[in-house]
Amino acid sequence: MRVIKESVEFQWDKGNINKNLKHNVADKEAEEIFGSGRKVVSKDEKHSLKEERYMLWGKTNVGRKLTVFFTLRKNKVRIISARDMSRKEDIAYEKKIQSHTKVQK
Repeated sequence: MRVIKESVEFQWDKGNINKNLKHNVADKEAEEIFGSGRKVVSKDEKHSLKEERYMLWGKTNVGRKLTVFFTLRKNKVRIISARDMSRKEDIAYEKKIQSHTKVQK
């Protein structure tokens, strides 16, 4: 699934800026996983009632594994939520990455 293009712009405003500090995730840190090489993107069907939403699993520059929920507005990524991956998500992420790596070889 191709959701976002290579260069990504972000939309930050009073509705979402610093919102993820409650999860100890800074806005810039949440942005990092969009540029990481090993990421998994899927559609968030449960929360896509008014607009399409997506879930992204990836690693920050220091290797922190995050789950980020986002939407696209006017070709910009609007981060809705960012937090550490749960144990279950981490296991699923690693399986997806491993199966994708095997396919590429």
